[in-house]
Amino acid sequence: MLCAFSIVMVLSACSGTSEPDAYVERPVEDLYNQALADLNSENYGQAARGFDEVERQYPYSVWSTKAQIMSAFAYYQSNEYDQAILAAERFIELHPGNKDVAYAYYLVAISYYEQITGVERDQKVTRQALDALQNLVRRFPNTEYAQDARLKIDLTRDHLAGKEMAIGRYYLNQKHIVGAINRFRTVVEEYQTTTHAPEALHRLTEAYLILGIRDEAQTAAAVLGYNFPGSEWYEDSYALLDKNYLKPEIHEDSWIVKAWKTVF
Repeated sequence: MLCAFSIVMVLSACSGTSEPDAYVERPVEDLYNQALADLNSENYGQAARGFDEVERQYPYSVWSTKAQIMSAFAYYQSNEYDQAILAAERFIELHPGNKDVAYAYYLVAISYYEQITGVERDQKVTRQALDALQNLVRRFPNTEYAQDARLKIDLTRDHLAGKEMAIGRYYLNQKHIVGAINRFRTVVEEYQTTTHAPEALHRLTEAYLILGIRDEAQTAAAVLGYNFPGSEWYEDSYALLDKNYLKPEIHEDSWIVKAWKTVF
């Protein structure tokens, strides 16, 4: 877990006495220290509530600002991601110029990222994670958080491409060829740097041959062969074309040529 800000332990000692059930106002140092002790003991939920109490009792103090970002971190550590996002976004809104604001943006992004589910599920949270990660990189490009976010952006995009491929394969198996082509086209147009691009081009070759659209099938195979010459998907595409007495060939008016970023 990346963390650029320092967790500062106050010098005054905690009282050591147990709190009664009834509300009693306590010195801010005691509240903050207790929350920090809970955090260090990995009692993350209790720590988050403790930092929230600092803000509640001393909303205009310097301790409140520290407690807000610490609360977001503690909620994240306790896997209470929605609460972590709310706390971090509130910190961003209240303290946009604070030295820890980049970390708050990172907490938002990582809280979405760690909720990503398998490609068989709805990918709303994956898109939210991608948006948050890209926002972080755009705002704080030279931070360690941006460095980590860039890696996660690639993984997130690959996940979204995987979802498109799963739906496309399903449509292809169900003989909904146009629907399948639309999904594979999305991968080629939007996720061509992911690991799913070679298969998407092969599936386009397959789908266009089923429809008898030979120019697009040849182009998909040619783009596949040019960019991924050693791929098993290219071997499969070449074999499909060969069965139909065709060869991979670029047709310059194809949308695939226009969409693919490689210059032929």
